[in-house]
Order: sequence, then structure tokens, then C-alpha cells
Amino acid sequence: MFKIYAVSDGTGRTASQALQAVLTQFKNREVEIILKPEVRSEAQVEEIVTEVALHRGFIVHTLVSEGLRENILRICRIHNVDAIDLIGPLLLRLTQFLDASPQGEPGLFFTNNKEYFKRIDSMQFAFNHDDGLRDNEYHKAEIVLVGVSRTFKTPLSIFLAYKGWFVANYPVVIGAELPESLSKMPYGSVFGLTTQAHELSLLRRARQEYLGGAAEDYATVDLARKELNYAQRIFNRFEWPVIQVTNKPIEEIASEILAVKRRIDRE
Repeated sequence: MFKIYAVSDGTGRTASQALQAVLTQFKNREVEIILKPEVRSEAQVEEIVTEVALHRGFIVHTLVSEGLRENILRICRIHNVDAIDLIGPLLLRLTQFLDASPQGEPGLFFTNNKEYFKRIDSMQFAFNHDDGLRDNEYHKAEIVLVGVSRTFKTPLSIFLAYKGWFVANYPVVIGAELPESLSKMPYGSVFGLTTQAHELSLLRRARQEYLGGAAEDYATVDLARKELNYAQRIFNRFEWPVIQVTNKPIEEIASEILAVKRRIDRE
């Protein structure tokens, strides 16, 4: 059963009624609406998001408080939980239409849109720091993904960037020196990506065929094994957390990375 959480700093009736109206279009899906009213503190938000993450649920909220809206966006990002804000966009549109800010608060449009602007910045950061580009700027990254070719570094970077994380990735190449900036990254910000040699060989073979040829031994199991072993020695030397990506969707890998990061940050 799918679980959708209706979160509100009031009764929650607006969120619940909106959900019920929309869900009439999905009669072939069994959905449980879980109401979370009277949410007034960051601690409550943290508790709810943790529960939602545990049940792989989804949040629809009508939080009027600007601070709580910022909190739920930030905490959902950490827990890799999706949330829809029903009140914020309406407040913003009315702010423009009425040429006034709710409760006389100046700068409301920018304040409530900073998560949107941050997402744009994080996406641009991922593109600018893909595949080892601008490694001198890794100190600006929240997460750096390191791995051999075809371990999903780029799609993972883009997925996490869409969630608002500033992510860079760096390719491991046998014999190539790692940039000094990587060794200076704080623990819990660099993640090694690994897989099985046979699976890596299959991915590379498909890539090779799609591109119409590459280096002769690029897709061999032997080279894949050598590169993975070389990368693992690097991961061990720097004691970076290692994430196994074999046969996993991007969403699952990203969730594992964030779970490890969350645990390390709490230690």
C-alpha cells in the first residue's frame, strides 16, 4: 500500500481534502492518507520525515510558517524524501498579484524560492564538476563520487543535484594521480562506487557497441577487474565509504549514499 502523509501546522483538512480529490483519478491504486496536524516545530518535522522515509512514503504539506517550510525541504533532502508544498506557490503568486507580502514580510518571494534557486545552482555545479572537471573546487562540494568508468557517477550526480546536493565526480584511472583536493575532503563527503567485474564488462560492451568502437580491451572482464581492484585500494587508503552499485536503480544507490552520509554526520 502506498502511504501519503498530509502534514500541516493547522488541522490538515486542506491537504487531506486536496489529496482525496486528486486520488479519485487513481482508483486502481491502494493509498493510505496519514494525517499529521498541528506540526509546529523542527523536531516534529524531523520525526515525521524519518517515519515517511522508513515507509517510503510521500509528503503533501500545507505549512503556512515560512520557517517550517524551509525545515521540511531541508530535512526531506537529507532523508531523500519527496514533498509537495501546496501553500507556498499560492502565497507567492498572491504576493505578486496583490503586490503585497503576507504579514508585511519583505523579500518573501526570494525567501520561498531559494530552494528552487539552490536546485538550479546544484544542477549547474554537477555539470561543471562532472568527470574530474574543476577538481580544484571540490571544497565547494557536499558529495564527491569516485569510481572507474561506467559506475554511474554522472547519473548519480545529476539525480542528487536535482535533490539539491552539490555533487562532483571523479574518474579512477590506473596510474593517474588523484588530485590533492580529494585527499583534503572531510570524512563522509567522498564516496567510492564499485561493482562486479562481469557486470561492468557488460555495461562497457554495450557502451562500446553504441559508440561504434573504443579501446580494444576496454570492455574485457580482465581489465574491469584490474580497475576495480585498483579503485578499491584507493578507497581503502583514504577510508572512503564504498557503495556497491551492481544491479541497483539510481534512486536506491542515492538513498544508500545519503543514509551513510546521514549516519556519519550524526557521529
